[in-house]
Amino acid sequence: MATKRVTFRLYPSKGQANKMHYWRRLHKDLYNSCVEHRRTSYKRFSKSVDYFDQQNCLPDFKEEWIEYKELGSHALQDTVKRVDFAFKRFFKLKSGYPKFKSSRHYKGWTYPCSSGWKACTNGKNGYLKISNLGNIKMRGQARDWGKTKTCTIIFQQDKWYASITVDCVPTRPQTDVGAMGLDFGVYHAIAESNGNIIENPRFVKLAQVKINKIAKTSRRKKPPQKGVKASRRWRKANKAIDKIQSQVARQRQDWQHKVSTQIVSCNSLVATEKLNIKGMTRKAKKGSQRKRQKTGLNRSLLDVGIGNLKDLIKYKVIEAGGFYIEIPTQKVKPSQTCPNCGHQKKKTLAERVHHCERCGYQCDRDIAAAMVILNYARGMERASTDADESTSTWCGSFKQVAQMKRRKRTSQS
Repeated sequence: MATKRVTFRLYPSKGQANKMHYWRRLHKDLYNSCVEHRRTSYKRFSKSVDYFDQQNCLPDFKEEWIEYKELGSHALQDTVKRVDFAFKRFFKLKSGYPKFKSSRHYKGWTYPCSSGWKACTNGKNGYLKISNLGNIKMRGQARDWGKTKTCTIIFQQDKWYASITVDCVPTRPQTDVGAMGLDFGVYHAIAESNGNIIENPRFVKLAQVKINKIAKTSRRKKPPQKGVKASRRWRKANKAIDKIQSQVARQRQDWQHKVSTQIVSCNSLVATEKLNIKGMTRKAKKGSQRKRQKTGLNRSLLDVGIGNLKDLIKYKVIEAGGFYIEIPTQKVKPSQTCPNCGHQKKKTLAERVHHCERCGYQCDRDIAAAMVILNYARGMERASTDADESTSTWCGSFKQVAQMKRRKRTSQS
């Protein structure tokens, strides 16, 4: 069994949409109240507040603010849990101090269990039943369907979505049992060890012409200022830019899924290089003379979406029963090593062809790096499937809370 997330598009009526917007604002206010509660308790009274303290305050809170009663207790607990996750990440020095959220940046709420909602579907279209709201038509299709676990309601780009997690048995067949090494880059998106090259689609570059044209007209409009609202035409122009950027994101995601599926369907062993994407896309230092070049490089790296593409390939290979290996790049140095004899020599980025001085082997630079990655991976015993805690995703369940309760019970006994 595996837990997978499926996203459906929701089509609420006008009355349902207004009520959903109202609920979203209520969850936003609860989130901000919990942040202020923790901040005030620590600064004024030097007392730390945890998740259980705020959860126990919810019954009295709903008696005072009766409009929260129809939202459901489990959904409110999940909003409180979001605040707890934000502070935990801050204390681990993985993010900044939690801030207050506006209605524009608070996307929705989550039902962490099966109460309060029901998905009436077999994985293709259907409708979503929510307590105190009614039935909402939804469209979408899941590759694998099973027992529903959690549901997250999201409002994005003037559209409503339902992100549902299900426990299912994944089915992903393989047409061939092969092995492949992959080298990611900007000049070529992916270079495969068999000599195939997948070009960079450059979605941002193609859409940048439209964005610049709209941004030029937006600069003539009245922007938002302190105490003064932005003009209607300024908001309309920025909304058009957001629409184009959302389209680019969907195009990139669709391309990544197609490429990863094509790679996994023909290979049971996929080897890539271990990359620090966060460090590679870090901003240039203050006062750097190559700031514009670094900005363009970061834009090109993020346009390919190497991090998300690697994650898609990894989970699809594991679903198909294959192996996924990441080799240490600094140790192996695939771009400087000859795949035929193993001789190493430094190359500049301008050298796009690999030519070994020792054995005379010659091929494309990126393909040679992919071949080196595959040769090194074949010498390893097995792929590492342990997930890092910093990269694990939160699906809205209360597994961590249950684990903490069990620890308390065992310590007391």
